[in-house]
Amino acid sequence: MIALLNKIEQCSRVFWLITLSLLSLLIGFLIIQEISYAQQVYQMPPKVIADIVDSPPTPSVDISPDNQWILIMEHPSLPSIEEISQPELRIAGIRINPRNNGRSRIHYYTKLTLKNIQTGNENVIQLPEDARISNIRWSPDGKRIGFTLTKEKGIELWIVEINNGKARRLTDSYLNDTYGVPFYWLSDNLKLICLIIPSNRGDAPTLPTVPEGPVIQENIGKTAPARTYQDLLKNPHDESLFEYYTTSQIMRASIDGESAPIGSPAIFTTAEPSPDGKYLLVETIHRPYSYLVPAYRFPQKIEIWDLQGNIVHEVADLPLAEEIPIGFGAVRTGPRSINWRADKPATLYWVEAQDDGDPKKELEIRDKVFGLSAPFKGKPTSLISLGLRYDEIMWGDEKLAIATEYWWKT
Repeated sequence: MIALLNKIEQCSRVFWLITLSLLSLLIGFLIIQEISYAQQVYQMPPKVIADIVDSPPTPSVDISPDNQWILIMEHPSLPSIEEISQPELRIAGIRINPRNNGRSRIHYYTKLTLKNIQTGNENVIQLPEDARISNIRWSPDGKRIGFTLTKEKGIELWIVEINNGKARRLTDSYLNDTYGVPFYWLSDNLKLICLIIPSNRGDAPTLPTVPEGPVIQENIGKTAPARTYQDLLKNPHDESLFEYYTTSQIMRASIDGESAPIGSPAIFTTAEPSPDGKYLLVETIHRPYSYLVPAYRFPQKIEIWDLQGNIVHEVADLPLAEEIPIGFGAVRTGPRSINWRADKPATLYWVEAQDDGDPKKELEIRDKVFGLSAPFKGKPTSLISLGLRYDEIMWGDEKLAIATEYWWKT
């Protein structure tokens, strides 16, 4: 009888041991599941750490052209998860958000405040919730501010009236902000030149299931240096995507809501008005494209247009720049850094390399700056010769300008 009781006690102990083991395994499994679930969602650090990371950075400021106002521009310390989760298209050396036809992974301002310099009074500009603001530009007279507001499906053009601090959307069209500057003020302070998405462009190209043919690249008997660039074109489908997202229509928009197209759609990188507002400096990218270099070295046509879209003067038609020498200070041949003189109504200036763009060549004059005034019929005038590589010019008046030059090695 005693032996039987001992046997029953041993079986009972085994039963409870097995039960406890299974229960421990179940609890462990539930804990692992909880940890696994916790690892699948974003977690917040302790409040003291979150407060440090999320502490607002020092705002940026911009003074109005009439020196009457300070625009205080606030921005978050870090981009949001929503922003870095946006889709990204990497083609021709540029990175595009295909949802809104803008650039990907950029930093936005989220709040704008106007502060009167004399009185110190501040006025917070009322904007939609979770505003993502960029491309802020004062009108020449300082009476208005233009900026872009990035939404989920497109980039809107807005303006602020300084006298009342009210902001409003200017046009129904979405801007194209993939490449270049999306808008400029005209000198009359009442109109803007914009790059918008063509209204009839249709849907984005889809990747063909069967390629039309092989990708062929040729060397036509020339030797050329080759750098390693990111995000280049790889095939005809990439070319189609590049054209689709970078093609724009130039439009003239008035602050009263009226608008009119200028010229035909193309891949515009610049459509900058002259200081007198009578001409546009238009730079256009065109074929043939390259699989070796990014978009800024594709063929470019530089022209002067009037505000009706008529070509007044062709400045240059630059070929594909695949053969720029390797080395700091190497530049493409032909006109570059083309711009309007700030001290003249309508005078172009640009730079041309005298050493074939090759920093290894020993020459006393590396770069020359040229100028040409409206109506752009005469020969360009040589303005200054530089022994080093051109950097920039700050125009004062007819008697003073400050030119800077550099040389990488020194």
